[in-house]
Amino acid sequence: MEVESVKCECCGLQEECTEGYIRSVKASFDGKWLCGLCSEVVRDESSRERKKSNAVEEAIRDHMFFCSKSTSNPAVGVADGMRQMLRRRSGEYESTSKPSAVASPKKYGRMGNSSQVGENSALFY
Repeated sequence: MEVESVKCECCGLQEECTEGYIRSVKASFDGKWLCGLCSEVVRDESSRERKKSNAVEEAIRDHMFFCSKSTSNPAVGVADGMRQMLRRRSGEYESTSKPSAVASPKKYGRMGNSSQVGENSALFY
């Protein structure tokens, strides 16, 4: 099973997925690749406008505009949380973190920041 890297055309999140999955997502969204979070938003918006023949196209355009204007990208937050969870589980987080880079410990506080997630970050499915 071959895996290919694709980038969401709305938020820019990069993922690695199988070619079959990529084809099915693109078929659902007028040939555009959308990550899971953006595809759910577009599906929700287009379902509200069922009477329009171009509801999906309009929902994609509107969501792409929203993502381009948004200062905080929700997909980055998801990727940041997943990365931290995986590092903690593997034990890597404790061994690579520096005291100066760690925020003050709180029971439910967040450590680090989302600037560590770049355009080359990926989620694997």
